[in-house]
Amino acid sequence: MARLDHRAGVETIREEKGRVAVARVLVIGLDPTKIQGWDPEPVQAAIARGQARFDDHGIEADHCLVALDEHPEEAIVEALTREEYACVVIGGGIRKHEPLLEFFEKVVNLVRRHAPDAAIAFNSTPEDTADAALRWLRRGA
Repeated sequence: MARLDHRAGVETIREEKGRVAVARVLVIGLDPTKIQGWDPEPVQAAIARGQARFDDHGIEADHCLVALDEHPEEAIVEALTREEYACVVIGGGIRKHEPLLEFFEKVVNLVRRHAPDAAIAFNSTPEDTADAALRWLRRGA
């Protein structure tokens, strides 16, 4: 039995047993192919596994992977305004690296400004991104 949930201006269709049938999530993170000195393949594989988890839950997930030297704020604003998102997940690559603290603050404020009805969530790894979003989607944002 599904029901439509309109709380906080966000529409998600929920099904029994906690499965979210329709929701849209934006994942904002660093593009692993643009980070010098990193092998991007393990991160790309983890992102793919994380995307599979979204698929398993019936959640539409878009990714906005940015390079710090390629106008990341513009790319994030474009992604935030392209669709209406129930939740925005900000990745650990942006959050956990102390030299990126100011950029992290900018990202949070861009989300607040351009997707004010979206919940903001944080993942631990690319693989648990769906879990981070589900914490908020199940609450109705």
